[in-house]
Amino acid sequence: MKKALLLSLFLMLNSCSFESILALGEVDKVQVVKKNASVSHYRAYFTRTQLKPIKHNKKYLYFYNKKQKDLAILLHRYDKYYLYSLYHPKQSKMVINTNNKTRYKDIKKVLKRKGYRETVPSSVAATSKVALRRYKGIKTLLVEIKDYSALQTKYRTAIKTYDAQKIKPIKTKLPHGFIDAYYKQYAEKASTEAQHAQLKIIAKKLNLNEPETKTIDEEKKVQEALAKEIPEEIEEPIVQTSIPFDYYAQEASYHELDTYLSKKETRDALSFNQYTQLKQRHTKLQEEQILKEGSLEELISLYKTNKNPKYKKRILALMKKAQE
Repeated sequence: MKKALLLSLFLMLNSCSFESILALGEVDKVQVVKKNASVSHYRAYFTRTQLKPIKHNKKYLYFYNKKQKDLAILLHRYDKYYLYSLYHPKQSKMVINTNNKTRYKDIKKVLKRKGYRETVPSSVAATSKVALRRYKGIKTLLVEIKDYSALQTKYRTAIKTYDAQKIKPIKTKLPHGFIDAYYKQYAEKASTEAQHAQLKIIAKKLNLNEPETKTIDEEKKVQEALAKEIPEEIEEPIVQTSIPFDYYAQEASYHELDTYLSKKETRDALSFNQYTQLKQRHTKLQEEQILKEGSLEELISLYKTNKNPKYKKRILALMKKAQE
């Protein structure tokens, strides 16, 4: 009966909201757009609600596993870090739990043990496009990656062996930045007329004699936009560390307490018991904050993991309100 009621409430929502609910099963997943012998194209929509800065105000970073030949993206939500594989869509995301002492260097160590090191896509022969998008009503971070490593290897082999025949059937264009330096290295080594002739054919195939269109650094703009994307209601007031402990333990709002606990000097100024007490209150206030102000999409996403009846009750209330 309850399941039937829940389903009916879902169906009674307007089409946009219903579409958003269905979209929850489609976001935070990587899809293969195109894959052939030359290039692999991947696309993903990651929910950007509650994304926290990871390093230098950046809210996403790339990591590469050389052994697995895997480019991945790191995101930080609440008290967890998530590493999503971009080259192996079927691979489960890696979840790293944190505590108040966890720093970015600790996360890097964990990922290093798993074979992942921080990188940028261009260093592994990949291009990236990132943008802020709404996917079926959900605020998302669109990430598109094109992996040219296979094509780069083919051209490098042709250049190294001075054999243009090996790349004759290729039609896909390879960005200059992935081959230009390598080409120049072997062009300088070429000593025979035949070698120069082969390199000339390869250069023509790559259009190396023509200037490549300069690309705007869209990722930098997206990182800056993400850093500024802070709702007005969670702008944090300046908190003086001289305020008594009792204030934070009993009266401070969630945002005041969150700011206080994020300060480096706070941990040193409090005893273990005091710090633990504030962390417990922070967790409680955080839950209240989410239940009070969280969107339907956020609550459903969280309920999938915590199965907290409070979230289910709030979800039903919001759906009923939407129906009315």
